[in-house]
Amino acid sequence: MAQANLATPTDLNDNKLKDVAQALNRILADSYALYLKTKNFHWHVSGPHFRDYHLMLDEQAAAILATTDDIAERVRKTGGTTLRSIGDIARHQTIRDNDEEFVSAADMLTELREDNLKLVEALREAKEAAEAAGDNATDGLLDDWTDQAEERAWFLFEAGRTG
Repeated sequence: MAQANLATPTDLNDNKLKDVAQALNRILADSYALYLKTKNFHWHVSGPHFRDYHLMLDEQAAAILATTDDIAERVRKTGGTTLRSIGDIARHQTIRDNDEEFVSAADMLTELREDNLKLVEALREAKEAAEAAGDNATDGLLDDWTDQAEERAWFLFEAGRTG
């Protein structure tokens, strides 16, 4: 009954849009997981490059969080439903949490780089689903989000180089 109340008019194929919504909800869950991990590392980074890493991680966390509303709204614009709680995020996320008491700065950068690259993979998979559904708007947004995640991975790689 509640589903009918959320019906959103769209001219896109309903079955293929379900694949897009599922892909976007995974990306949304992973974005929240990556946001919180990035903030965690921002709060707990230490060492000789503290200031640079602290500022970079704060910028990256803000950029990740800025995409979440657009991702969720895209799901809704195409008639889907999106995540509703921390538990729902946990059920959909593929990026693993890091609850360690101490993580070295170098390990933080490496882990976040790998997580951003994992997000890039999910974004590319979602792009394929959007193309199959004829969802041009989602397709275009995914290009932007992919570029942003690739840039974060690049910055993390360069900041972590030792030679």
